[in-house]
Amino acid sequence: MTTESFYDQVGGHETFRTLTHAFYLGVAGDPELRALYPDDDLGPAEIRLRMFLEQYWGGPATYSQDRGHPRLRMRHAPFVVTIAQRDRWLKHMMAAVDSCGLDPENDLILREYLDRAAQSLVNSLED
Repeated sequence: MTTESFYDQVGGHETFRTLTHAFYLGVAGDPELRALYPDDDLGPAEIRLRMFLEQYWGGPATYSQDRGHPRLRMRHAPFVVTIAQRDRWLKHMMAAVDSCGLDPENDLILREYLDRAAQSLVNSLED
């Protein structure tokens, strides 16, 4: 018996493309959060996040093939991540989840993961 991955349950690549694109549209319109991304083009960051999320949820392992082990906390350790930044990130990410139209159970699973992941990256109580 084969169980379908979360990635497949929620619609695969198109769902994660929708999610990350909507998220980065929010980032682009948020001057404080946008300032954290040094590149003029958010496209590469959008692709990296999409590949990471796809791999995490059972899709293609493209992220690891291209960038190595995800090491989420280690990759973010050089950056100061405050509670305020976490909250801004979550605001845009939860709005992006809204745009995906997931069934309630999968919607909750994704939101809980994103909330935990965002919290795990906070490394400064300074604002």
